[in-house]
Amino acid sequence: MMFLNAMSVRASGRVLLACGVVAMASGAWAQDTRVVTEPKIPTACVKLEAKIAAVGDMLQEADEANADSARIQEAIDGFATKCKPGQAVELAAGAKGANAFLSGPLELKEGMTLLVDKGVTLFASRNPKDYDVTAPGTCGTIPSKGPCKSFITIRAKNVGIMGDGVIDGRGGAKLLGQDISWWGLAVKGEPTDARPAGIPYSDPRLISAANADGFTMYRITLHDSPNFHVGVSRTVGFTAWGVHLKTPVHEPGPNDPRPRNTDGIDPGASSDITIAHSWIDNGDDNVAIKTGVTHMSVIDNHFYSGHGMSIGSETNTGDSFLLVDGLTEDHTTSGIRIKSNATRGGLVHDMVYKNICMRDVGVPIAISPYYNNQTIEGFVDPGIKGDRIPDYKSITLENITDLTPGDVLIAGYDEAHRTQMNLVNVTIKGLTPDKVHVKLADIVETGTDLPFGTPGADKEVKLVVVDAKAKPYSCEGKFLPMR
Repeated sequence: MMFLNAMSVRASGRVLLACGVVAMASGAWAQDTRVVTEPKIPTACVKLEAKIAAVGDMLQEADEANADSARIQEAIDGFATKCKPGQAVELAAGAKGANAFLSGPLELKEGMTLLVDKGVTLFASRNPKDYDVTAPGTCGTIPSKGPCKSFITIRAKNVGIMGDGVIDGRGGAKLLGQDISWWGLAVKGEPTDARPAGIPYSDPRLISAANADGFTMYRITLHDSPNFHVGVSRTVGFTAWGVHLKTPVHEPGPNDPRPRNTDGIDPGASSDITIAHSWIDNGDDNVAIKTGVTHMSVIDNHFYSGHGMSIGSETNTGDSFLLVDGLTEDHTTSGIRIKSNATRGGLVHDMVYKNICMRDVGVPIAISPYYNNQTIEGFVDPGIKGDRIPDYKSITLENITDLTPGDVLIAGYDEAHRTQMNLVNVTIKGLTPDKVHVKLADIVETGTDLPFGTPGADKEVKLVVVDAKAKPYSCEGKFLPMR
């Protein structure tokens, strides 16, 4: 365990270290290159009425045989002949209190929006056979016998999922014909000391989009995904605006498995992405940026239980030009998190995090080349070897306030891959030197009160102090209940 003992240099104006770190002036932030405005609910060209009445937020056992899969997919497949691009297939309430649809996997088509009305829930089937891909009986197995289809698949352009209703993946409900849930499979396969790689298992994602340029999610609520809630890859132009993710909806009982691998929104190999005005409480990475993402904005969001605002662990093809602005993190395990290791790392650069409030966050800052499949990074190099080296450059944190103490990890992999950070008005209240773990890092500090230790003792860490006076960013009124 190491805390920073650095050669401190006081200066004013623009500062350049020998390692190439620049103290940047505010303003030149990279982000989504599109002009993104609030989406609009489209008109419906096809309207389906519910035939099932949910009891509370659950279906009755007898309704499990009354799936709506065929009529929903038929409406989707007929969209091109009955509707104009930009219109919607609407799921609406029906007669006598009917407010629910039950379906197996669905595939959306180009130009359409799936619109789920307020008060209506689209429930995912609990029958693992519905999700088989390679052969019957392969989904929902441990050890895994094959992959599972996602509940909603998108392989088309300009698709939307919108409305004030709910899509419920039912990850904690027992599978039909089995005495285990999707989450139970995930927990059963979890890595342990005896089996550090875990046991492969198969369960479906809630929404999977690939080659889906122009994909938009607006105001929809997602509950209890079996696996990742939203995965987006190989897509240019993805917007999530006013989206609500809540998992688990009900706290598990003593004999119920907890959610595992239920990431919120995970973009990878994509560009021009905006996640805005959303509320994410999901128990795993709230947002996890996978490898190959560039030009992304995360604007005015609220995160609750989960692993925070993450990049990685795969960064081998690089990640660049991210803006996170106006984020509140309330009891996440980590806050600002970049995680990778020598088997999956690459260049991560031009990342800006600003106007962020945290409380009860275990590791408010984790810039780590030490990722070892753990929820929270270790603070010592575990010695993982490989030729895909994490390399973190031009990472700026500005106006960051954490109201409670936690650990700080800022580390580079080796002398050739030093981590470069700019810290501007970063305040972690109650932080003590033993909680600061910094190695192989080049840091420019402006108005930051982190206890970085005694200058001059540790040549592995270089510190430039532009202004030692902290100007804490105010978090008054920022912490709100989950919506």
